[in-house]
Amino acid sequence: MGIVSIEDDLHDQVRRASRVSFRSINAQAAYWLKIGMLCELNPTLSFAEIIEREFSSAGVSAPSLAPIDA
Repeated sequence: MGIVSIEDDLHDQVRRASRVSFRSINAQAAYWLKIGMLCELNPTLSFAEIIEREFSSAGVSAPSLAPIDA
């Protein structure tokens, strides 16, 4: 484990996002790092597809939502 130096503005964004997502500041930063890495390593997949694969690999499943008729 180590220390990562980030700009103050980015740290503020991580802190704000952590409140919304109910994560610690460190957990929010780690989440963004992992998702960013997965996005770079899988440029043809959408964010939703990456998240779906991560949930699936963790054994989490939920029924798909039906489209809303407008």
